[in-house]
Amino acid sequence: MQRLRTWLLALCTLLCMGTAPAATLRVASAFDPQTMDPHALALLYHARVSTQIYDALVHRDARYRLEPALALSWRAAAATRWQFRLRPGVRFHDGSAFTAVDAKFSLERAMAPPSLRSFQLRGVRAVRVLDPLAIEIELDAPDALLPEKLFGVAMMNKAWSEQHGVTTAQDFNARQETFATRNTNGTGPFRLLRYEPDARTTLERFDGYWGWQDSRSGNVQQAQFVVIKSDATRLAALTSGEVDAVLDPPYQDIARLRNDARLTVLSIADLGQQYLAFDQARDELQDSDVQGRNPFKDLRVRQAVYHALNVPLIVDKVLRGQAQATGAFLSPLLDGVPAELDRRLPYDPALARQRLAEAGYPDGFAVTLDCVNVAWRENVCQAMAAMLTQVGIRTRLRSSVSTVFFPKLSQGQASFMEFGWTPGMDPYLSLNALLRSHDPSGLGSFNAGRYSNPKLDALIDQIRVEPDPEHRRTLVATALRLVHEELPLVPLYRRTLNWALARKVHAVQWPSDMVELRWVRLR
Repeated sequence: MQRLRTWLLALCTLLCMGTAPAATLRVASAFDPQTMDPHALALLYHARVSTQIYDALVHRDARYRLEPALALSWRAAAATRWQFRLRPGVRFHDGSAFTAVDAKFSLERAMAPPSLRSFQLRGVRAVRVLDPLAIEIELDAPDALLPEKLFGVAMMNKAWSEQHGVTTAQDFNARQETFATRNTNGTGPFRLLRYEPDARTTLERFDGYWGWQDSRSGNVQQAQFVVIKSDATRLAALTSGEVDAVLDPPYQDIARLRNDARLTVLSIADLGQQYLAFDQARDELQDSDVQGRNPFKDLRVRQAVYHALNVPLIVDKVLRGQAQATGAFLSPLLDGVPAELDRRLPYDPALARQRLAEAGYPDGFAVTLDCVNVAWRENVCQAMAAMLTQVGIRTRLRSSVSTVFFPKLSQGQASFMEFGWTPGMDPYLSLNALLRSHDPSGLGSFNAGRYSNPKLDALIDQIRVEPDPEHRRTLVATALRLVHEELPLVPLYRRTLNWALARKVHAVQWPSDMVELRWVRLR
């Protein structure tokens, strides 16, 4: 029934598209953004849409390097004070002017619970208005990389937020519905026309966008982000011309798509990667046949999981070579990540069984693995479940829609979970979000297993405030080596990001899998 409902929704979506206006880009993927509130989430599929509508103080260029956006310039005025000069003449979609008051309000909104963007702004003590086009950010300790951490933190209109009762972020984990869930008012290149959850998000070009004079600007007048969960239906929509781009084509079809003269396939190595997370907070594991104990609290059990997984085989057979197996917890492209950690521990089922026996589980145990119900991730989870079952960890797969899966991740509600993460260029952001002990103030926001290690916490906190670049790299390496020993997560693989585009579409592909509509040109 679930597959039938998915198919019918996809069919309805395609039929409802009708004839697209000139210079309309129709982008299909398996995921819905889930909300229009820019501070409610910090997930790829949400940011893909929200960043088209909402600008941040800083942005990235075509080579993924930091560049000015709503902040024209910035400087460290003192060890713990940064000043940002804002861009003049910027207008929100409702015509009101963007000022320092809005910037202060937006940063404070993003920092405050229940915002899931707060992990990016850890250490911000205060935001002050210096004049209508300048703000000062005071920190609790020096931070030479503060501008990096502002990427993706949306600027909202204070008056609009007050008018509509959305001065705090939507509580996504509580499934709260607010005015900002389905309505927007940003300064970005596109404004929201309609948000139809799990079906389609329609944006139109905002002619008052400050950045259209840039020579890189494209010509898209309208953009539709279409949710089509079925792989076959997404590709059928592309080849029939119903959509112009598929951001997650099935791996088994990449070679065929490359040989299709009507299409272009862009590929780039993913900056992010996939992981397995373990519940390490509860004394008794949920969804298991073990009574009174939590096997995942034992390092030997986590090692058993690692050794049981033949990830290179999964990459070869399930992902058709469109990924790279990794032992690293962050991409070696990030500053300070040791290259040697990219090597995986060996696949060794006999050693996995030995580790289970040593931990007191000679007959293994049962557990449920949570996975989002998208084909390639489900296929990988099925393969991992079979491998784990072979060594005695009897794994039942539970697939959920994204609106169920992602709150379970951020709330630490799963016993065993497969998930992905795309980092910022500063390793601290990922270490803080994924591995710092969880605290609602913005620590460990996506620590899915609620792992806690005071020694690692101290290292992460040092990384945040360390001013010397070389010593900071040493601290990052030390923290990641500790994670390598502790295995709070099992690193799996980094994908090759493939976009299948109609020939008429010219786009810039980032290693974060984000689409910059402002640069897309339709020929």
